[in-house]
Amino acid sequence: MVSSSPSRRTPHSPYRRTAAAALMGVAALVATAIQSGAATAAPEQSRTKTESVQLTPSQRAELLRDADADKAATAKTLGLGAQEALIVRDVVKDTDGTTHTRYERTYAGLPVLGGDLVVKENASGVAQGVVKATNATVKVASLTPKIAAGAAEKQALSRAAAEGAEGADTNRAPRKVIWAANGTPVLAYETVVGGLQHDGTPNELHVITDANTGQKLYEYQAVETGTGNTMYSGSVTLGTTQSGSSYTLTDAGRGNHRTYNLNRGSSGTGTLFSKSSDTWGNGLPSNLETAGADAHYGAAVTWDYYKNVHGRNGIRGDGVAAYSRVHYGNAYVNAFWQDSCFCMTYGDGAGNNKPLTSLDVAGHEMSHGVTANTARLVYSGESGGLNEATSDIFGTSVEFYANNASDVGDYLIGEKIDINGNGTPLRYMDRPSKDGSSRDSWYSGLGGLDVHYSSGPANHFFYLLSEGSGTKTINGVTYNSPTSDGLPVTGIGRDKAEKIWFRALATKFTTNTNYAGARTGTLAAAGELYGTTSAEYRAVQDSWAAIAVGARSTGGGGGTGTSFENGTVVAIPDNGAAVTSSIAVTGRTGNAPSNLSVSVDITHTFRGDLAVNLVGPSGTAYLLKAFSSSDSADNVVATYTVNASNETANGTWQLRVQDQAAQDTGQINSWKVTFP
Repeated sequence: MVSSSPSRRTPHSPYRRTAAAALMGVAALVATAIQSGAATAAPEQSRTKTESVQLTPSQRAELLRDADADKAATAKTLGLGAQEALIVRDVVKDTDGTTHTRYERTYAGLPVLGGDLVVKENASGVAQGVVKATNATVKVASLTPKIAAGAAEKQALSRAAAEGAEGADTNRAPRKVIWAANGTPVLAYETVVGGLQHDGTPNELHVITDANTGQKLYEYQAVETGTGNTMYSGSVTLGTTQSGSSYTLTDAGRGNHRTYNLNRGSSGTGTLFSKSSDTWGNGLPSNLETAGADAHYGAAVTWDYYKNVHGRNGIRGDGVAAYSRVHYGNAYVNAFWQDSCFCMTYGDGAGNNKPLTSLDVAGHEMSHGVTANTARLVYSGESGGLNEATSDIFGTSVEFYANNASDVGDYLIGEKIDINGNGTPLRYMDRPSKDGSSRDSWYSGLGGLDVHYSSGPANHFFYLLSEGSGTKTINGVTYNSPTSDGLPVTGIGRDKAEKIWFRALATKFTTNTNYAGARTGTLAAAGELYGTTSAEYRAVQDSWAAIAVGARSTGGGGGTGTSFENGTVVAIPDNGAAVTSSIAVTGRTGNAPSNLSVSVDITHTFRGDLAVNLVGPSGTAYLLKAFSSSDSADNVVATYTVNASNETANGTWQLRVQDQAAQDTGQINSWKVTFP
């Protein structure tokens, strides 16, 4: 329950200030030419739907061993430098034998923060593409710091104190790292500060300090906030274990997940719930077993959801369970996931009468663990908002999956726990702004919000993709979801939307993925699952456009037209030569129109550095966006109208982008021309 809005960086500084945050919100490489509209696309060749397969722990371990044995060759194939090495972290395998292997990176033995990548290989082991957290060359001039580690530690402790931490301390010396998440990689220190946050939530504040200048580069909070007679789900079956005459809340069928009673404590594991009978709780908060039953049930349903829907065998995919702790603190109004203990923890709410153990909250917390073991979206800025949204998306999906009559599926977050004290939900997915602080759509300052509010547009995207816009009633709840452009969206159903988001999380997103990158990743996932000319692919485009990220599948105008798109990622060198991305237009007659629509999706950490031009078949350049030293926002995601009537329509059109100042990097994700 932390409220501290990070400030945006000053113009042309690659650094941000970020806020520590708990789970709950404050106070409460494919190129495509696609036809759309009236024009008829050439049908895709017959294809098999591509999905991931469920791996047993031994199968997963074998794939990881194979990848580890080949990591030096993989690094060479990727063109990594002599001092760079890869560390295998996760793997996803598709039905056609394709693998998506996630790696961390080191440089001269030092961890490269923001250097993670995902390599896609076909069944024959041939690389098909790579998604990188950074396209910058990982290299530093010296590995010898100019400031002492103690100075970095002092700075980190000062930052924790400024945010109201209690008992702030460091249990290990700052470690040397390479910081590559913003602009040019630099030698840095990473310091982790412990203790408690101002509301009693455990503190794991990571502070990154430039080892040459002593300047703070970044900070983020690693604690991510979110038959039993339960309080919220009624009478349910629990997985328990009997030993002699005693039963414990140990679920042997789900990786031995255990649920512990902290009994108002705030450290350790507490006591494993144990008793002589196998009936737990009475549905009232005064019985300490009740919250234990809710948490244990929520963990079981979430485990089953990931295993049966997405083929993931536990949070890490290795068949090993996390554990749950209930009755944390006294009247603690929050819940959180913690990587360091690999556990979910729940407070009892105001007056110790509203435990935060409802089904969607349990799914939310456990999903933080899944994110931490896949994309590792950093809990700050836009990536932090996507991290929170991922937990809301899958917490909601778990609630629908459970099909529990006492807690029916809905697109409301935390509607059972009454954290606001007036019966209203914590968050709304159909119209996030109803909570008073979240945003419905993306805008350039979104990353400056608390992550529980910057999650709003992604939650809205998921709702629109699942259900579409407008008024409708689902399971007795009435929704009325708007769009930023006033145009309608037709949903594809929640089942498909879940699969698209999970595939993007597991195989496309990296630590610093932002909203533009999430659009690119989900489009790639939809293309693999359903094809790039499918209704599902177009719905992903339209749902992002409806929250002001990228263009509509019809070019943004909602009418008919023919679109040609290139979705191949092109790296933009920092302060370097111009790069181009080409589209071959065919099948048109005469000249291009006076209202040619050009939709651009560029990720960049300081968009003012960029000059963007459309180059026609004649070689004539049409300025879309000029260089501006005062435009400090991220990314160029926009649609431009160009008078290209002097150009022949058929021919090669190019998007030309040049970075004209130092320190910030980016890439062309995709672009499209639409002939009305």
